[in-house]
Amino acid sequence: LLGPCGALLLNAVLATYLNVYYTDVLNLTGVWGGLFLTIFPIVSKIIDAITNVVMGYIIDRTKTKQGKARPWLLLSAPLIAVAGVLLFIVPSGNQKLQIAWVMISYNLFYSFAYTIYNMSHGLMVPLSTRNTIQRGGLSVFNQISTIMMSGIVVALVFPMAIMPALGVNKSLWIIVMSVLSIIALPLTLLEYYFTKERVTEEQVDADTPKVSFAMQLKIVFSDKYLWIIFSYFLISTFGTVFKNLGLVYYCNYVLGTYNDGITQMLVSVIGGVPMGIGIFLVWPLAKKFGKRNVTMWGFVLYAIGSAICWMSPTNIYIVLVGQFIKNIGGLPSAYVFMALFADALDHVEWKSGVRCDGIAMSVYNIIAVALVGVCTGIFNSLLANAGYIAPSLNEAGQTIAAAQPEAVKNAITFSFVGLEVFTGAVLAILLAFFNVEKTIGKKQQIIRERQKADCEAKGEEWIAPEIKAAEDEERFILENEKAFAENLKIKCEKKGLDFDQELDKHKNQVADKKAKAEEKKRLAEEKRAAKLEKAEQKKAQRLAKLTPEQLAKREERQKAKQERDEKAWKIEKQKGEEYYKKIQAELAKKA
Repeated sequence: LLGPCGALLLNAVLATYLNVYYTDVLNLTGVWGGLFLTIFPIVSKIIDAITNVVMGYIIDRTKTKQGKARPWLLLSAPLIAVAGVLLFIVPSGNQKLQIAWVMISYNLFYSFAYTIYNMSHGLMVPLSTRNTIQRGGLSVFNQISTIMMSGIVVALVFPMAIMPALGVNKSLWIIVMSVLSIIALPLTLLEYYFTKERVTEEQVDADTPKVSFAMQLKIVFSDKYLWIIFSYFLISTFGTVFKNLGLVYYCNYVLGTYNDGITQMLVSVIGGVPMGIGIFLVWPLAKKFGKRNVTMWGFVLYAIGSAICWMSPTNIYIVLVGQFIKNIGGLPSAYVFMALFADALDHVEWKSGVRCDGIAMSVYNIIAVALVGVCTGIFNSLLANAGYIAPSLNEAGQTIAAAQPEAVKNAITFSFVGLEVFTGAVLAILLAFFNVEKTIGKKQQIIRERQKADCEAKGEEWIAPEIKAAEDEERFILENEKAFAENLKIKCEKKGLDFDQELDKHKNQVADKKAKAEEKKRLAEEKRAAKLEKAEQKKAQRLAKLTPEQLAKREERQKAKQERDEKAWKIEKQKGEEYYKKIQAELAKKA
């Protein structure tokens, strides 16, 4: 929860304000007749896309005791801190040197440092567990870090307190952004030390056939669910990037005045209140109605909220209402998307017998980085062609904002509130075809059976992942207790304390803590059982009110649905088994 906050905070700030730094502080809008800020982001993101492919390939071939993604998480910590600082210490005076520095520093951060972090961080949920309930919870908590940083710091602190103070003062920008970059270092190290790749540990290392890069690409791009996931992410990111780019300009020139300290805060915070509520609501709803269903209907609300904003983009009250509705609709997408992605990755493993986490995450990140470049280039081109006028400093050092032409305001308005009317509607339709949740439990069971068969074929003892995890945890606790006792003995010798007495105190504390945890678990299980019983009673009461004819029709509908589902699973299973045999035969030939 805390570990990812550093890098995610820095990235959230950069997503919102780096382009503002380029256009308003460095005044690069007019360079090459406006072409620099159009072409440079696109070229940079092509480079970024290539490094994402390379990083995915490397991760899939990394084998260490720490897993395949965590070592790269560790490496990314210092790289992000250094590259983040370099983004802003751009030399003044020489425009050619400025352009070179901007291009090199931008690619050092996004194409190198953040690519390494984002690839490894993004795989933590899929690689942590196969349990779909745990995955959903992890996905929610993982997203809390992003929402917490973007909601509290980027949406509240920056527009109210920091941006009015920064203005277009380059020195202040460098100080603030350097602090944020340095904060990312210890927090990323924290994320590394408190994560574990349990799914990676399940893999049989000794005789696992090596899968070529071309084969992995073939597996990934022949799966319909990953195609839906990638299309979903492409459309969603397209709308989100334009919205993020347009936010500051929209609040400065359409809805409010330049860095007034209140407009952007109101739009971000009041519109974003649902993100805080969502922490408690999304996962219970997803468990009851399904992750896909909740996300799909959420996008319907998302489109409606955006349309409300677009109808009256200069009325702050209507815009805030629209933003509130829109963000309610965006809750499921924000909190459970990685759980859907993880389900799709398990489906691919069932279908092919190959884990393609790194390559799939590469494609996922390529979409993200490519669209950031393309959208940034288009957005800056729109500003330049519409006649955007950058603010300036007067003789007293105060920031003076220019009145923007109507064409600039229209371009900004469509970017922030208009585009997502269409992307929200398209995403709702697209998700109607994503039904991987229906059979993911059966597929995971087949994966486990294959792993067990592989172990037994080699004469090894099969240990279920949950049992192995419990054994690892018990061993970890014993090692910690042993280390504590050794340190306690040294401490007692120095301070003249009775070691046995102090150790007994510690053991009693540990026992009390364990008893409280067990009692809490027992109460939670009782509460869950009571809730289930209450639900069954309500169901029985509803059924009791039905006539025999209605009950017969209900049973007939349920039977028909069950038959349809079983028939669909039978067909999917047959096709999956044929594909599995085909892939395994190809791997055997190349072994």
